[in-house]
Amino acid sequence: MKDAIDFGSMEIPKLFRKLLIPTLLGMVFSAAFVITDGIFVGKGLGSDALAAVNITAPIFLLTTGIGLMFGLGASVVASIHLSQGKIKVARINITQAVFVSSLFLLCASIFVCIYAPEVAVSLGASERLKPLATEYMHWFVPFLAFSALLLSGMFFIRLDGSPKYAMWCNAIPAVINIALDYVFIFIFKWGMMGAALASSLGTVIGGILILAYLFRYGNTIRFIRVKWSRKSLRLTVRNVGYMCKLGVSSFLCEATIAFMMFIGNYIFIHYLGEDGVAAFSIACYFFPIIFMVYNAIGQSAQPIISYNFGAGQGIRVQAAYRIALKSALAFGLLFCIFTALFRYEIVGLFIETRYPAYAFAVEGLPLFAIGFIFFAVNIVSIVYFQSVERAMAATWVTVMRGFVFMTLCFLLMPRVMGIPGIWLAVPFAEVLTTILVIAIYFHRKRKKA
Repeated sequence: MKDAIDFGSMEIPKLFRKLLIPTLLGMVFSAAFVITDGIFVGKGLGSDALAAVNITAPIFLLTTGIGLMFGLGASVVASIHLSQGKIKVARINITQAVFVSSLFLLCASIFVCIYAPEVAVSLGASERLKPLATEYMHWFVPFLAFSALLLSGMFFIRLDGSPKYAMWCNAIPAVINIALDYVFIFIFKWGMMGAALASSLGTVIGGILILAYLFRYGNTIRFIRVKWSRKSLRLTVRNVGYMCKLGVSSFLCEATIAFMMFIGNYIFIHYLGEDGVAAFSIACYFFPIIFMVYNAIGQSAQPIISYNFGAGQGIRVQAAYRIALKSALAFGLLFCIFTALFRYEIVGLFIETRYPAYAFAVEGLPLFAIGFIFFAVNIVSIVYFQSVERAMAATWVTVMRGFVFMTLCFLLMPRVMGIPGIWLAVPFAEVLTTILVIAIYFHRKRKKA
């Protein structure tokens, strides 16, 4: 099951490829999961259903952020402990991360299900979209803990030297979701309930695969029995707090995508109505997919960087960061060109030409895609800062990018440039963030010199 991986001595390019290829393939399956969901909803249920799913997307993204926060935070800590020979401590960290994140999401899911209509309105749903958004939440939210477990668990499995197994944990749920989407929406005619249930059942299967691995006794990274004494609980709180501190930027990255959708929905509905939200939802389906690819690159570099950082191998740390950055930039340029060239085909996958949202999306997607290049630099750099325990720098960049710059650009650019300004708000926020990343990186290098 395990692959031949040595984080401390294997050549960085070879090590990076061994981690990246299965991780990226797993993310491709996740991307298929997201895209297919949007295609089936748009084609089978119409543009209003597509807009309603986009209204609820911030909930899913915040859940993803929690999974990434606990996954990356615990993985960084466990990587450093493993490099120092502290295997039992690494196991404790993993166990604590899974238990606390699952408990938190279970409580949050109960709250959202009880107040689903109110939550839909607070997320920007109009009276026309509220019933659809509410129905979708009722069948998706109860399973959010499995979604977070799937995301965090793949960090732990890759750290244990099994990136191919992690890939299958992405691939199998994606295939299940695609099959069930078709059956539930087109054959059973279950509408929004069918779309939500297909996604939920896919993530449940993925979560079960993660649990099966982490309960296996022969693995280095696995669950371990944790004491429930008062002292142990205090240590759990301390450990989880430190994991969250390291991983909070991953949560904030997802939170900023959720915020982008939230504020974007309000701006688009103000200028273009529900059809504008439907057009924006197509761009929003792509943004998390682009993030998945960059995140795959960052996640592949993270254990290499963290392990060698813990071992004091600074040259290997910088080599891993550089190769991750070059890879992300290459993908960013490719995504930007592809989106501009095939915008008609991309939009046509989701909605018919008869919908007004079609024309809005075709005009806006090429502008929106400009940001993909700068997004590459920002995401990989945030993961780098996290991996070398520079949590403050990672958090600062994430907050400025996703909340300050994004808000200013969404509010100001439509007033200056009209409708194109709405589509260019996100790219311009990414440009400002890249400038900030470069400034922080070289400021640190000057201090060391």
